[in-house]
Amino acid sequence: MLQITDLTYRIGGRVILDQVSMTIADGHKVGLIGRNGAGKSTLLKLISGELATDGGDVRLSKRARMGVVSQEAPAGSRSLLETVLAADTERASLLEEAETTTDPNRIAEVHTRLADIDAHTAEARAASILSGLGFDGDAQKRACDDFSGGWRMRVALAATLFLGPDLLLLDEPTNHLDLEATIWLENYLINYPGTIILISHDRDLLNRVVKTIAHLHDGTVTLYGGNYDKFAKTRREQLELASKHYDKQIAQQKHLQSFIDRFRAKASKAKQAQSRVKMLEKMGPAIPVVEDRGISFDFPSPKELPPPLINIHEGDVGYAEGKPVLRNISLRIDMDDRIALLGANGNGKSTLAKLLADRLELMSGEKASSNKLRIGYFAQHQTDELRGDETPYQHMASLMPDVIEHKVRAQLGRFAFEGQKGDTKVKDLSGGEKARLLFALMTLDAPHMLILDEPTNHLDIDSRDALNHALNAYEGAVIIISHDPYLIEACADRLVLVADGTVTSFDGDVAEYRQYLLDRARMERRANKNGGEDGNGNGGKDAKRDRKAERQKAAEKRKIAAPVKREVQKLESDMEKLTARKAKIELDMADQSLYEDANADKLAKVRQELAKLESDLAQIETKWMAKQEEYDAMVA
Repeated sequence: MLQITDLTYRIGGRVILDQVSMTIADGHKVGLIGRNGAGKSTLLKLISGELATDGGDVRLSKRARMGVVSQEAPAGSRSLLETVLAADTERASLLEEAETTTDPNRIAEVHTRLADIDAHTAEARAASILSGLGFDGDAQKRACDDFSGGWRMRVALAATLFLGPDLLLLDEPTNHLDLEATIWLENYLINYPGTIILISHDRDLLNRVVKTIAHLHDGTVTLYGGNYDKFAKTRREQLELASKHYDKQIAQQKHLQSFIDRFRAKASKAKQAQSRVKMLEKMGPAIPVVEDRGISFDFPSPKELPPPLINIHEGDVGYAEGKPVLRNISLRIDMDDRIALLGANGNGKSTLAKLLADRLELMSGEKASSNKLRIGYFAQHQTDELRGDETPYQHMASLMPDVIEHKVRAQLGRFAFEGQKGDTKVKDLSGGEKARLLFALMTLDAPHMLILDEPTNHLDIDSRDALNHALNAYEGAVIIISHDPYLIEACADRLVLVADGTVTSFDGDVAEYRQYLLDRARMERRANKNGGEDGNGNGGKDAKRDRKAERQKAAEKRKIAAPVKREVQKLESDMEKLTARKAKIELDMADQSLYEDANADKLAKVRQELAKLESDLAQIETKWMAKQEEYDAMVA
């Protein structure tokens, strides 16, 4: 299907891709991963021909069609359905010709070709794709210009999927989607018959859709069989093996050099010394294993407030002089709550978040909150409010006017803005770095509650993991709106559904919500075929009741077990910190200068610290195992 040979690309003299070679077979689904800025999007543009290479070849099978989502959102007065249908230019051309040609032979050829490309099902296929991406029947009839840029980018994705290309190139396709559309797209791609190259930082998507990982690192691409989790395990094992080989080689070199230094001047040993010199030269320099430096976040934990933090009773909320977006809201939030807001975009999740963040007031009903409550609010549009010509340090210093520089930089350092990064102008930061700056600014005063509206859109996998760990270590309340199922599953223990103009608890977990959406779509399709019934004449009501009862039972178990789950997560966080510190000390102890007589006291202290760390780690591991078993028993 696709063969890349010695592909090279430079920007301003800097090598981005260095003689990349790989072959992707027909029908394979490949996840292209790497740190932000590694060159993933550049590689897709080189494959699609949008950029010209500086060397090497990109070859696609003859007659194979390539599909790339347009970078520009479609616009105009055409309806969404018409816009998607128009993407198939061959079909449009054939339909026009069928209306105008008078040659009987050509008429036969045109209709044969229309049958070959399933032209008669095109409208149904386009409507199905638009529906899966969140556009109902009425929305599909509206003009593109009626929708915002984010919604129109969904139409661009729909148009590409509708074409059904042999090679589908997708660059972060879920960035403009909600969780519902993400789950639909995931299932669509799993069943897609063609070849896919997918750039994504969504771990669930990479685990469920792709069967090969292409890891872009230091300008080269390495292929790994399996999904993302298998790649991560294999990569970790490779790094550990390489590190052990490096340590072994260093030890051998030191041993040889020691012999050479001791016996070079002795005539009786000169021959052996010279032999070891040659051995040392033959070994060559030891190449250390340099891992990507991990990113970490650290949300300061607040002082505890008495419950509840917020209590809303029968509230209606909306915008000035308009109808309420949400009605009859009853919601209580305590400091130990971890809540994910579910529901399709446009249903009111962001409206509810603004109400909780005191950016909207109730139209009716009651809302009570602690007068000492501090809230940290994150939304993607806030990146546009950052001052482009100022640095992260200047942003932070403006909020800490009476604080010395060292402490200002320490706050930035909690979010990986160290050294030169703290003095880089905001306009030169990546999307992920701007998001991290917002995290640093919004948590400066140790808020009691974090409200995060799509916090992961510009974060790579490492940064998402860092956010995950930071939220689990944070001791305040968390409200999350996210299309990332992995983040929700890892951080939330309550799911709240925002749909049909109101707010209700969802009695289940993310897996059950995923199944709920799939079942609902299946029942809707069946109802359309059977005139509104499920085939048994009851519209599936019995099945719905059974699933709801099961979800309620499972949710009750998780609610009871939630405090134990948080203890498990806290112990896991403590183990991670101790393990990292232990690894640092062990690395320091590999330095031979530490064992010189002059450093005897330092060595003794290091050994004492290592012994204490090992003891603490063993105790925490024992507690963690007990708590994990307790949690598993409670939710079984």
